[in-house]
Amino acid sequence: MLTGKRVLLIIGGGIAAYKSLDLIRKLRGQAASVRCILTAGGRQFVTPLSAASLSGDKVYTELFDLTDEAEMGHIQLSRDADLLVVAPATADLMAKMAHGLADDLATTALLATDKPVLIAPAMNVRMWQHAATRRNLATLRGDGVMVIGPNEGDMACGEYGPGRMAEPEEILAAITAALAPTARPLSGLRALVTSGPTHEPIDPVRYIANRSSGKQGHAIAAALAMLGAETVLVSGPVHEATPPGVAIRKVETACEMLEACKGAGRFDIAVCAAAVADWRVESQSGRKIKKRHDGGAPKLVLTENPDILLSLSQNNASRPRLVIGFAAETNDVITHAREKRTRKGCDWIVANDVSPETGIMGGDFNTVHLLTGEGLENWPPMSKTDVAARLAQRIAEHFAVG
Repeated sequence: MLTGKRVLLIIGGGIAAYKSLDLIRKLRGQAASVRCILTAGGRQFVTPLSAASLSGDKVYTELFDLTDEAEMGHIQLSRDADLLVVAPATADLMAKMAHGLADDLATTALLATDKPVLIAPAMNVRMWQHAATRRNLATLRGDGVMVIGPNEGDMACGEYGPGRMAEPEEILAAITAALAPTARPLSGLRALVTSGPTHEPIDPVRYIANRSSGKQGHAIAAALAMLGAETVLVSGPVHEATPPGVAIRKVETACEMLEACKGAGRFDIAVCAAAVADWRVESQSGRKIKKRHDGGAPKLVLTENPDILLSLSQNNASRPRLVIGFAAETNDVITHAREKRTRKGCDWIVANDVSPETGIMGGDFNTVHLLTGEGLENWPPMSKTDVAARLAQRIAEHFAVG
């Protein structure tokens, strides 16, 4: 979808700059041409040689370089691309962009361009939450600058929170959406995605849950939205950022998740990626259950939670045209997945091995098997973002044929 598209990538000064090298590789893999500007700060983290080797083009660094100005010129450089991408977009770069400053090649190119601009912010959580940065972000959005991220997570400085640059796969998806807006095969369709765990209260401070981060479900919602589907994400408690262009419904329990799914309207596609707790406490305590002095443990009577996938798969007028479930297994993955597909009545099952040694639960990578009415597809290990993109493409192919 990016064949022949030209991207001017501005790499700012932050530890996330190393991700920009992977972004160059992914863009080239999509047949896009990439030309890079490295700021002085960016050169502290990646070298012009590495960026040039991956992009297959010259890397520009200095505003007052006589050779570069004679051969290209910063005005032509800024206008020769279809899209300008700033990754990482530091707090300093965002501030200069918002106030129209142009004291180096990167900011001059940004001020001189008449092409769309996409930024991927990356900075310390305190810097991201600072009032000045929030004002600058609002100004940039008002000027039409597109923004992807940042994500939430651990930072190189040791803090935790929003400020991590979006992953290269996410930035690539945003670039694709910006440069290939007609490549939206799911336009006109509505999609429902469930994601994350559910928390089933025992008392006001304790709950039953599953070890789900929500990364896979949120990535699927983002991928479906990128392909044009009107997407609603029903999410349990997670630390993942809401994907751009996705309407979110936040819930805690399985019962709340089912009600949110039912209340969201009718859908063409339903992807049940949430790790819903199978059981809840039959009678939740209104007060914290105190530890017994005799050392005995309280007895918890469990009751079964509603089956969301089974409910959505029911053969009635409101059934989505395509219902996809997930089977997270620790043994006999394919056998259990086949049985689950039959028992639930869904169309497809995405199965994976979530044994502790795989690192899939909470990790960034996944190895899945897709079971459909036509057979079994064994997908190679890939990032959860790539799994989501591939699944969204398979869904688009299904509706194109259907």
